[in-house]
Amino acid sequence: MPDFFFLPPMNIAGDGALDAAVDQMLSQGFEKALIVTDEPLHRKVHATKPLIDRLEAKGIDYVVYDQVTPNPTVAECDEGAAIYAEEECDFLISFGGGSPHDCCKGIGIVATNGGSIRDYAGVDRMQVKMAPMFAVNTTSGTASEITRFAIITDEEARSKLPVVDWRCTPSVSVDDPKLMEGMPAGLTAATGMDALSHALEAYVSTAASHLTDPGALRAVELIEKSLVEAYRDGKNRAARSDMTYAEFLAGMAFNNASLGFIHAMSHQVGGMYHTLAHGVINSVLMPHVIAWNATVAGERYAEIAEHMGIERQGRATDEVVQDLIGKVLGLNQAMRIPGNLSEMGVKDEDVPHLADHALADACAATNPRPATVAEMQALFRRAISGEGIPQRSAAA
Repeated sequence: MPDFFFLPPMNIAGDGALDAAVDQMLSQGFEKALIVTDEPLHRKVHATKPLIDRLEAKGIDYVVYDQVTPNPTVAECDEGAAIYAEEECDFLISFGGGSPHDCCKGIGIVATNGGSIRDYAGVDRMQVKMAPMFAVNTTSGTASEITRFAIITDEEARSKLPVVDWRCTPSVSVDDPKLMEGMPAGLTAATGMDALSHALEAYVSTAASHLTDPGALRAVELIEKSLVEAYRDGKNRAARSDMTYAEFLAGMAFNNASLGFIHAMSHQVGGMYHTLAHGVINSVLMPHVIAWNATVAGERYAEIAEHMGIERQGRATDEVVQDLIGKVLGLNQAMRIPGNLSEMGVKDEDVPHLADHALADACAATNPRPATVAEMQALFRRAISGEGIPQRSAAA
């Protein structure tokens, strides 16, 4: 079978990317934007000001929808799409991290396809490409600014709806490291570990290919080198730049190879416990999923380990994989990430619901080792308790 490779038609990265993006909006003839962001970014820290100043300088009209929550909902997509129509906007700008990008995609889908975002959960369910979208990124992790994925919370079902469709890929991605310098340490940790989970899952995915492997491996190299540095010093421009490119490369990989159980499970935890950060959930799940998959994907994990500075030559594969798990635990500890899901408030009584929905999640389909319902429940319980993985960690 042929390999498919999806990416926005235009990607602008590096210092000055925001200026270049606004120039593109003008040159492409857009007149009025719906800016999709969250209230803290827009009203509290005024992070949207550089974007708005540039739009006003170029004479581009705009309206702001800043009601996006950390786990964007069906209702937010509907509300944003109504504003887009009422205000007669002709394009979208998402500003922020994964939540604004995903919500903006949901808005763009409903704006052009109608109905509810629930209608498009699954793979390639759209009929019409979403509204034109510039995704201005302010975090180094989700890669939603370049992907065909949108994860929307269905509050009624207490789960997340993964929308996977090339028609919801943003038109232009914008990654300017300058916009990321003010990112808090906790958010740096969460989004950086999200990027690592993207690279790991893409590399061991059953849909991995020669087109996706190089990005995944280079991403883990950059993350190992620079994530903790960016966490410790948010204004370290070199570390921020490395993480900007790492999340982009990891995004390229998983956008085409898809993901696995880390995300299939994390989506359900985030859908049920709305205040928990997606990247932190991923961080806690990561060692457990690596251990589960190692029986069939050990060689692939050992290759990842080598690219993260772990000695591989002359050593048994399972020993190298254990060191990779230790490396992940070391990163978590260095950035004060909880040791298990119980510390985050996840309850054992919710495991049946979480397991059923995780196995139905689109990301589960490409995990290298399948699981029964009972096995998935056991995997959740190990992540809740923290048991079942070696507790030694490698220094980050």
